[in-house]
Amino acid sequence: MSQAHSNLHRSAWADWWEGTRRTDIWWTLAWFDIVLRYRRSMLGPLWLTLSMGAMIAGMGPLYSSLFGTNLSKFFPHLTLGLIFWGLFSAMVTEGCNAFIGSAHYLKQGYFPISLFVWRSMSRNLIQFLHQIVLYVPVALWAGISLSWSALLVIPAFVLLLINAHAIGLVLGLVCTRFRDVTQIVTSLMQMLMFLTPVFWMPEGLPGRARYILWNPFAQMLDLLRTPLMGGTATLHSWLGILGWTAGGLVVATLLFAKYRRRVVYWL
Repeated sequence: MSQAHSNLHRSAWADWWEGTRRTDIWWTLAWFDIVLRYRRSMLGPLWLTLSMGAMIAGMGPLYSSLFGTNLSKFFPHLTLGLIFWGLFSAMVTEGCNAFIGSAHYLKQGYFPISLFVWRSMSRNLIQFLHQIVLYVPVALWAGISLSWSALLVIPAFVLLLINAHAIGLVLGLVCTRFRDVTQIVTSLMQMLMFLTPVFWMPEGLPGRARYILWNPFAQMLDLLRTPLMGGTATLHSWLGILGWTAGGLVVATLLFAKYRRRVVYWL
């Protein structure tokens, strides 16, 4: 970043690598985003934890009764479902504005555009870290015993970050050019929340509705949630996510290489 070269004169690989390696910049910007959001607040980012905790505490007993499920089994399922879905939704919807929200930086021409996708991702990771702590008391109350299979959550989370970055690049480019797409994506994520086993148990689906589990968010949720509940994610979910990852990387690479130079003109 010491050379003041415009994005117009930077190759796609150089742009991506320069933006990726400058963790000091995008992590600091993300932290400042959180600080500014909760400026003059007594609890600061802890409001993220409290609001999510209140939602889980209110919905857990109610939905457990509605679905006729044992609370000790449903409560950790719902807790992890809401926390991880919050991360998925934020990664996707805020990825739409990754470049639009950083227009004043990009118009200077000194910053690689991939840096601002990492900024958006890291901001959402900070919020996620404030919320995932709620899982600990719920797991202790429910008596969940973890095995070595719980370590599978690590490669699953790596796959999540890879997909989030690819989606951020694609949506960042598309939504900068076509601003209405942001509203479409937001509405689509609201619909997908009900087609993903966040509130309901996947084993309760009738056979004719099992196709819903091909939803990539359902597969990713299975990879992340099941190991933390003492189980093992299905091979179907691993193969599905690997396929989605490969396709997403190809699309992101092609769009990024072709259109990254036009972003500053679209802002």
